[in-house]
Amino acid sequence: MNPTRPDRRAALAMMAGASVAACAPRGSGTRLTFWAMGNEATNVPQLLPRFEAQNPGVTVDVQALPWTAAHQKLLTAYAGSSLPDLSQVGNTWVSEMAAIGAISELPAAASDLLTDQFPAVLDTNRVNGRLVGVPWYVDTRLLFVRTDLLAEAGYEAVPTTWADWKASMHAIKRRVGPDRYAILLPLNEFEQLLTLGLQGDEPLLRDEDTRGNFSSASFVAALAFYKSLFDEGLAPVASSTQISNVWTEFDRGWFSFHFSGPWTIGEFRDRLSPTTRWNTAGVPGPRGPGASAPGGSSLVVYRSSPHQEAAWKLVRFLMDPSNQVEFNRITGDLPSRPSAWADPAVVADPAIAAFKGQLERARPVPKAPEWERIVTEMQIVAERMVRGEFTPETAATEIDRRADRLLAKRRWMREQGRA
Repeated sequence: MNPTRPDRRAALAMMAGASVAACAPRGSGTRLTFWAMGNEATNVPQLLPRFEAQNPGVTVDVQALPWTAAHQKLLTAYAGSSLPDLSQVGNTWVSEMAAIGAISELPAAASDLLTDQFPAVLDTNRVNGRLVGVPWYVDTRLLFVRTDLLAEAGYEAVPTTWADWKASMHAIKRRVGPDRYAILLPLNEFEQLLTLGLQGDEPLLRDEDTRGNFSSASFVAALAFYKSLFDEGLAPVASSTQISNVWTEFDRGWFSFHFSGPWTIGEFRDRLSPTTRWNTAGVPGPRGPGASAPGGSSLVVYRSSPHQEAAWKLVRFLMDPSNQVEFNRITGDLPSRPSAWADPAVVADPAIAAFKGQLERARPVPKAPEWERIVTEMQIVAERMVRGEFTPETAATEIDRRADRLLAKRRWMREQGRA
């Protein structure tokens, strides 16, 4: 998943407010319980009075969860039969929640929500051919670039192929000197390598997502390209914990390219020097503009809810393009419905423009519930490769070995006809 960053203090304040609201008398109408996280939990109540006015007798209580605890909280609530009526979930959690039978399939009456969507993002909510969630907001990772340093190195725009992009990084490195770098690739973050791996023609898992496919030619090429950026001195051999903070180092030109998502736009505008020139750009690929993983959050209705119709009405309300534009204004979240991107309030932001093109090139990641554990192992091996323990080929073999171990139960279940 690629959720927005949690605001813990706001989440705690929101949780306290939700607890007070839960104690207040509500009458005999329908009361929906809605769990949300971080920035969304803090701000979605601003939209709800209009929903309640349009649906007399329906009230919504929002309970805020911190992102760091949300996944476990949902699983615990499922085990204890105490799930809410609906919730926000990271879109990489959808397949897991569907696998345990927790979430409802999209009803026929809500089929209009299938249209006006980014295909790859919508596909993350489709499990075994059934749509079980609806994208609420979207994000993906692309490049934040110091356009001033890129221009000083002789480039008017970020190149679209790996070879040309690397040439531009070498030009920047020559310009900034031996104590600075062209790109930041924290060794404890899997998202950058995953983005490069999605550029290939071959899937990351094979045999119906029961075995790793990291030894494919395309992923080995991604590993080799990734490793070369460290070997050639273009990226520092460092984890995120060894960096004071991203905005300070980006501002002082310690690196010029940074993989991140839309939440970084506000951070950079608030924290960078007014004289620093930067923008966003699509991710280069081996032969042209490359893919990335679809991120963001989805809305799901739980099967245990006795208020299915009202819950889906709230989902439809939050998915209305006009409400998506309003939510973008309040939170900065990118609308999940492409039609909302035509609104002047969205298209007027130059830093957002590249995200639409990147989302149109997004490719879904495997829907195996074990996926997050697999990419964690992938990055552990990749770091050891960067530090000289593996070649790209032997690293790929090791990632496959670890992925196959994590997927062993899934293979056994398929063999027994139980998956």
